[in-house]
Amino acid sequence: MNFKTKYIVLATLMSSLFLSSCFNDLNTVPIDEDIVTSATVYDDPEAYVQVMAKLYAGLAVTGQQGPAGNPDILDIDEGFSSYVRQLWKAQELSTDEAVIAWNDGNIHDYHEQDWDSSNEFIGAMYNRIFFQITLANNFLAESTDERLDIRNVEGELRTQIAGYRAEARFLRALSYWHALDMFRNVPFVTEEDGIGAFLPKQATPSELVDFLESELKEIETLLPAPRANEYGRADQAAAWMLLAKIYLNREVYTGNAAWADAITYSKKVIDAGYSLTDNYIHNFLADNDSSQEVIFPVLFDGKRTQTWGGATFLVHAAVGGNMTAGDYGIDSGWGGYRATAALVDKFPADSSDVRAVFFKDGQTKEIATIASFTDGYAYEKWRNITQDGSMGSDLVHPDLDFPMFRLADAHLMYAEAVVRGGGDRGTALSLINQLRTRAYGNDSGNISDGEMTEDFILDERARELFLECHRRTDLIRFGKFTSGYTWPWKGGVAEGQDVDAKYNIFPIPASDIVANPELTQNPGY
Repeated sequence: MNFKTKYIVLATLMSSLFLSSCFNDLNTVPIDEDIVTSATVYDDPEAYVQVMAKLYAGLAVTGQQGPAGNPDILDIDEGFSSYVRQLWKAQELSTDEAVIAWNDGNIHDYHEQDWDSSNEFIGAMYNRIFFQITLANNFLAESTDERLDIRNVEGELRTQIAGYRAEARFLRALSYWHALDMFRNVPFVTEEDGIGAFLPKQATPSELVDFLESELKEIETLLPAPRANEYGRADQAAAWMLLAKIYLNREVYTGNAAWADAITYSKKVIDAGYSLTDNYIHNFLADNDSSQEVIFPVLFDGKRTQTWGGATFLVHAAVGGNMTAGDYGIDSGWGGYRATAALVDKFPADSSDVRAVFFKDGQTKEIATIASFTDGYAYEKWRNITQDGSMGSDLVHPDLDFPMFRLADAHLMYAEAVVRGGGDRGTALSLINQLRTRAYGNDSGNISDGEMTEDFILDERARELFLECHRRTDLIRFGKFTSGYTWPWKGGVAEGQDVDAKYNIFPIPASDIVANPELTQNPGY
């Protein structure tokens, strides 16, 4: 199965599985597989392959046909409902890295940091996360040895399904991590709880961390070796990267730091055979599937995975003003998100750092009016252009893959864990300077050991990883998300202001609190 070419939603087959009921009615309750799934989908053993493709595609597309028309989740415009698009908005618009000109619903709650439990975008993120978890649980419940025996699944397909189960567990862990990171206290259910209508209990952050740690370590040896799996599918390095992420943020989640573990698993990724691309921007182009740096991507293809979220949103929404759409491989710009001056000022003014991919012609650095696209420098990071300058396969829906995890992040996680918890500072410094050498084209931007501080690493993470869905998590880990650091329009005022600490965690959507009496709302909401 080639996930780059077969990452396609299975309209007729999958509709019977996913649209048997309104997802908001289901919320976190697993689908009744005895009525819908086994009777409809798994009659054909080959459906296991197709459902596995849907699990991966659920991170990219929004429903049963592209680019829209038969959505997975309801109560929000389908284009807004994409996993990557919602993750990006939650992680970026709430920080110093981006504001957006549009006035869709309550989108401005993000950069104003004044959301509540009825925010439709937060609700869509929550629903998308638990939709993915439900799909994974269903697949795992239907692929046990007992179920395979009943369906007479044998031979090569049965062997493949054993591998698919490890990948499904990774994908479930990824979504549970996003739930933990954004919502902390969340409903928790696995395939072991059975399938049917019941109200999931709420897990504490410590319980969820323990589950994720155990789960990822258990599947570590069941996944293919690093770079041995098909591009776009999880391998051991993806699991190590997720473990490193969890350990890096464990003190935030549970109060107990795990810096040594973050070092261990970051190092596993660094030693796994990936390598930094020579050209930073090649990680964000239409042919970034050739990058040796991307560890786990979400795949997009202009012809086969059409969606108004994901890569389509990332490229189109960044283009407006005096920018020429064709320069970015698209037919038109949407005039959406731009950088705040706080992010721009983290780069040298002389543009010696090649990562400073800002479009300035006709754009002001300061943002006087958020609704005006020309207020704030525009971004040129995401492009539907190949390394040789060719257009992507489609001018509307880009080919570039979203790098959920890439090697540069492992470098920075290793260095941060060393600075915070002790370890090999020489290795940490070398890993940072490898990124700096690439950024400057020489060693002129390299730093010394004395400059390798926590504040430097936070800023370097912004310079290296901006717009890649890390910033909110980073600012919270460094204690600078709600207070201690301001940026333009934080708190709803032009100069920025501190906000209530409750905004370090998103609220559980009010609809789920009402539907499930087992849940308690996060403090302050």
